[in-house]
Amino acid sequence: QLESLTYQRCDYARFEVNTFLRLLLLVLMSFSALAADVRYNGVKPDFIIDVRTAEEFSTGHIDGAINLPVDQIGQQLSGVKGLKPGSTVLVYCRSGRRSAAAVRILQQRGYTRVLDGGGIESLAKSLKQCASASC
Repeated sequence: QLESLTYQRCDYARFEVNTFLRLLLLVLMSFSALAADVRYNGVKPDFIIDVRTAEEFSTGHIDGAINLPVDQIGQQLSGVKGLKPGSTVLVYCRSGRRSAAAVRILQQRGYTRVLDGGGIESLAKSLKQCASASC
């Protein structure tokens, strides 16, 4: 019986931690999620979205990016402050497969200015920094 109680406590603790992390993510997303001052193929995105997992995002990401994993992007879009269907959105992942899927999801939800940055390594090389006045 003690072993069963221990497992129940561990499951409850995992639930509490997962719930806390999800709430923290939503709070952080509700603050400013505006992209850094960069251009991609001559276009300044309003938002840069990393559609990799939270674990991948934590190992490094494009400056100014927010993390909305592709399998959750549809549910989490409304939590991003200032994001509208007319916003210019740049999405990327590790290799380009998930970013292509995210582009389709965003377009199905009415977003018309979506840029597929592909994989993070190639995107990092193609982003151009710009001064605020020139962006």
